[in-house]
Amino acid sequence: MTSSTRKRMTRFFLAPFLAVAMLSFTAAVANAADAPVVPAQPAISLPDVKAKDISVKPNILVIGTGGTISGQANDGDPTNLQSYKSGTYKIEDMVAQLPRKDKIADVSTYQFANKGSGSYAIGDLYDLSLAVDQALKTYDGVVVTSGTDTMEDIAYFLDLTVRSEKPVVITGAMRPWDVIGTDAPANLYNAIKLSASGKTKWFGTVLMLNDIVQAARDVTKTNAQRLDTFQTPVLGALGYIDQDNISIYRAPGRVSKAGTPAWSTPYDLSKIKKTDLPLVEIAYAYQDAGGGAIKGFVADGAKGIVTAGTGAGGISPKMSAARADAIKQGVLFVTTTRTGSGTMYPTDSDGIIAGDSLNATHARMLLLLSLAFSNDQKTIKGWFAVYGAQNVAVGAATP
Repeated sequence: MTSSTRKRMTRFFLAPFLAVAMLSFTAAVANAADAPVVPAQPAISLPDVKAKDISVKPNILVIGTGGTISGQANDGDPTNLQSYKSGTYKIEDMVAQLPRKDKIADVSTYQFANKGSGSYAIGDLYDLSLAVDQALKTYDGVVVTSGTDTMEDIAYFLDLTVRSEKPVVITGAMRPWDVIGTDAPANLYNAIKLSASGKTKWFGTVLMLNDIVQAARDVTKTNAQRLDTFQTPVLGALGYIDQDNISIYRAPGRVSKAGTPAWSTPYDLSKIKKTDLPLVEIAYAYQDAGGGAIKGFVADGAKGIVTAGTGAGGISPKMSAARADAIKQGVLFVTTTRTGSGTMYPTDSDGIIAGDSLNATHARMLLLLSLAFSNDQKTIKGWFAVYGAQNVAVGAATP
């Protein structure tokens, strides 16, 4: 089967996906321990990559969601690096332009959507995660293209929810596809190369831009313009890609649990409805900060709030008073720091959970998913300690 034929088959088989993914399940869970059995999501028919007429090279699916990587410069000016229309080019056409990709993988594409990363709702990420998992039942790896503005949010959501151990790589670009000096084609090519290599199997979702491989849990966007914007404070990158060389120097803590039930998180989206995902917000601390933000979030129906505190998680007296009132109303809080790095350690405070070394953005995703599966503070606190902290299991064997 030729690559072009396989791509047509992929589009045909994946066409019903969005309609399937948008279906709501009929059972909700309030607590993971007591969760009722929810019918499995209907399977999506995909090509059998094990068939004898399919390439023996790794079979990789690239899922396009839009962003700068698929952007088109305004007025057709290839020197315009900042004024462009995000989410213009189709992922199929972008992949088709990559040279010599057939040397590293048999690549197919699927257009999930085509817009900026900040335009996606949490419910859209629910659909995207299920799409990735469904694809990994057939494909050897998945690449997700995304805008960079909220790429770390999307990457960590996928890291926490995708059930497959196969490689998931998220990538994008800081310059649109058709301008001089664009980083888009190289990032897309290297993301495919990384996924096809299998070197990040069991790593969960990783982020790859600018030839650097980063862990979804730890990485953050640090600059609005520079190509090397994504950094991992203190801990550093997982590895690098230099031409044909993919060097991985460290692994996320969950790799030490590879091949065991403990590797998987409790956040199996097939067990909940999209509407079970609660409202969780972030309150930023600063000198003499008022409590209005917390009060407003509670009034809007927030079930959880992450505080990005000063230093080791400190908040102002006004914020503290608002937090105390919110806790009495059943709102759960997670403490993080606005400094960009540093560990928050557990305390016995009722209604407050330490965010370990997660930044506020990542802690929000973990709290949001935790509250979707449980209302019990002790349970959620345990999840933060295990799945949020991602400490290495000393002595564990790694396949």
